[in-house]
Amino acid sequence: MTETLPASKLEVMQFLEKDLEYANSEVLSPVEENWQPADLLPDSTRETFFSELKEFQERAKGLSYDLVAVLIGDTITEEALPTYESWLLGMKDMPAGEESHWKKWIRGWTAEENRHGDLLNKYLYLSGRVDMRQMEISTQYLIADGFDIQTHGDPYRTFVYTSFQEMATNISHRRVASLAKKDGDSLLARMCGVIARHAKAYKSFVTKIFQVDPSEMMIAFEDMMRKKIVMPAHYLREMGVKIGQTFGHFTDAAQRLGVYTAQDYTEILRSLLLEWEIEKIRGLNERAEKARDYVTQLPDRLQRVAERMKNPSLEYKFSWIVG
Repeated sequence: MTETLPASKLEVMQFLEKDLEYANSEVLSPVEENWQPADLLPDSTRETFFSELKEFQERAKGLSYDLVAVLIGDTITEEALPTYESWLLGMKDMPAGEESHWKKWIRGWTAEENRHGDLLNKYLYLSGRVDMRQMEISTQYLIADGFDIQTHGDPYRTFVYTSFQEMATNISHRRVASLAKKDGDSLLARMCGVIARHAKAYKSFVTKIFQVDPSEMMIAFEDMMRKKIVMPAHYLREMGVKIGQTFGHFTDAAQRLGVYTAQDYTEILRSLLLEWEIEKIRGLNERAEKARDYVTQLPDRLQRVAERMKNPSLEYKFSWIVG
């Protein structure tokens, strides 16, 4: 349930709104200067298209089964963009004037993100290794099923989630790029390398909130870490499969490849603790001090869990992959 922001938080968001012009001008790139999917794919208007496509598909044949599965799961996740935009649009009582910098940020962020799924989808279509209809069914399921990140429209909690999630996605894409290069597909490596993320902006939002409303921001941080940052593909499924069942097989493949692991989750949290200088924050109330104790002790607990986890060995046959 979305809750109305208290006056103190609304004041903080209005304070941040004045400072958001930096993110819109420095983090987001002008459309005219941005890369587009067509820049990285074979050009169907050229006479050399079919020979380029043949080379393209030959390179794609060298990708391991698990890597193709992870790439498909990543693509479906990217294409569920309408769900992610709704998280930002649903932040209750955000400043929303006609020329609101928040509106510009949400629209600009969505426009940049939209290219990611578009690029990867076209790559998979041209690769010849994917049953596109089955993949498209999974994409429609993921959007239709929805996903609640349990922030209840609170921007403090939403920014914790997006900071963490953007970092996790960045790690995944960079490692897929590295594995694609190793498997001989330098074009896919380049594609994954150019998919820019926006973690820097969201982390900076949290930094600024800690400066003006430290106790409430600390409590929000603790709350999100207690709930756990669940990946947006958590409900991933294939046709005829229960909701969320495919997600486990997708994460197993990612774990086997080392694309994204329990250890990465722990390291992201450690990174955020340092980024936001959690140990140095002053002026916390009693509840917020207890929240700080929890988040600062959490990485060691997660580390012990990660060390006990075994690398999954069972492979699963995804309906998305041909052959």
